Amino acid sequence: MQINQHIKKKLGNIVLSVLLFTMVVVFLFPLIFTIANSFMSEQEIETSYSMVSANSSGQQESAFASEYANIKLIPEMVTIKQYYTALIKRTQFLIKFWNSVIIVVPIILGQIMVSSMAAYAFAKLDFMFRDKLFFAYIIIMMMPFQVTLVPNYIMASRLGLVGSYSSIILPGIFGTFGVFLMRQFMTYIPDAYIESAKVDGASQLRIFFTIMLPMAKTALAALSILVFIDNWNMVEQPLIFLQDVNMHPLSIYLSNINKGEMGIAFAASTIYMLPMLLIFLYGENYLVQGIQLSGIKG
Repeated sequence: MQINQHIKKKLGNIVLSVLLFTMVVVFLFPLIFTIANSFMSEQEIETSYSMVSANSSGQQESAFASEYANIKLIPEMVTIKQYYTALIKRTQFLIKFWNSVIIVVPIILGQIMVSSMAAYAFAKLDFMFRDKLFFAYIIIMMMPFQVTLVPNYIMASRLGLVGSYSSIILPGIFGTFGVFLMRQFMTYIPDAYIESAKVDGASQLRIFFTIMLPMAKTALAALSILVFIDNWNMVEQPLIFLQDVNMHPLSIYLSNINKGEMGIAFAASTIYMLPMLLIFLYGENYLVQGIQLSGIKG
């Protein structure tokens, strides 16, 4: 009986491992596919993705039935010509890259400061309508982005910000998700630290900067990663708020690469996702810990 249970348990682990491995392959395939094709020549990419069909005798013909693509993951000859074209010959790529940096970095820094201060107030300070106001934050956070896009545009238009980076940066700084994440984490921090600091005569500002922020560094790291990923991939905001094409970020540039330049598209996509990939790999533990700890106590 025990032997049968052991066998069943072992078979279950094998099946689970196979399923997990399959899921990993499925999720990693686009990443591997993009990187591998970025080192192929333009001619090899066109040959690999030319649509052909096979008849009953195995000969290729131009019929519409049975079409397939000859997808390859290993280049016949490795080349970095696409990277040279994207980084050196075309100045638009680097311009769009720095446009993305100009937009994303202020949003990250601003949201860290605003979200952490608002979260401290919601978690540790007692003021009128605190819980109701935080509930309103949750309601706004659950709304689709398109719902708040029109009010943001109207407000930016009245302030004369449309056409400038401020029309994107300011709404990004005051995002609601960061307040929710940081508030959940700070609620978990014991009140005894704050009470001890008050006994020593520390002000609220000193308590926030010397006690709360150092103890919430895991949540701050997780918030930074999530905010970076969210805003690095933005598309709607630049298209609506920035009329000048030269001010568009890299996320918009990738969609405008010509159809006959697939090699450059793969190379540009690889460079585009490298910051996200490196930040995620470096901060994976902070991201997991920050999200887990923020849900310990609501």
